[in-house]
Amino acid sequence: MTSFQPPLWRRATAELLGTGLLVAIVVGSGIMAEQLSPNDIGLQLLQNSTATVFGLTILILMLGPVSGAHFNPVVSLADWLLGRRSGAGLTLPEVGVYSAAQVVGGIGGSVLANAMFDVGTSFSSKDRLTGAHALSEVVATAGLILLIFALARTSRGMLAAPAVGAYIGAAYWFTSSTSFANPAVTVGRIFTDTFAGIAPGSAPGYIAAQAVGGAVGLALVLLLFPTAGKAADDVVVPHRADD
Repeated sequence: MTSFQPPLWRRATAELLGTGLLVAIVVGSGIMAEQLSPNDIGLQLLQNSTATVFGLTILILMLGPVSGAHFNPVVSLADWLLGRRSGAGLTLPEVGVYSAAQVVGGIGGSVLANAMFDVGTSFSSKDRLTGAHALSEVVATAGLILLIFALARTSRGMLAAPAVGAYIGAAYWFTSSTSFANPAVTVGRIFTDTFAGIAPGSAPGYIAAQAVGGAVGLALVLLLFPTAGKAADDVVVPHRADD
């Protein structure tokens, strides 16, 4: 085991695959929930959130050792911002590659889920953006950033898979937006006119709120864990090359 990271192309592939599968899980379980419980929105949300908790946990365990399992441009950008002073974490060009892979993966995940349920790919007509939704995205994203970097800085990164899965699952229920907390997932969910979709007109507001939430999360990390940047190489989980 060496101390350097896998090559960028391999990490980008893991980010594309992981984000794509995450969106496929979110969208696919939402479609299934609509089919199984057409008259019970609460049960639909329970089914959708449960699948997401388990799916996200598995994806972090599976792909985290390759890329860190960011699956989220806000996480990747925060990794660069916190780590740049100590020379840890992603470089800015790597953030661009990670983010592009995540967005492409997110769109592909929606297309895949639509195909698996034979519903066709189209833009969502579900308008979601309100002030409460925007505030929810700020809170959800800030909490996610704080959780991830707190675990990394205290050498508990291997707990990230269940912890992040549990946090996102809980945030489905304590936020009115159901906790997208991820620009790549938000873009991906534009491409499905189903339970998990978001209208193109609502997406920019969500992404802006997520960016604000990322900034708030970073401020909290620096306040509570001033040397968190030193652990940027271990976000979301430790990842090292094995050859």
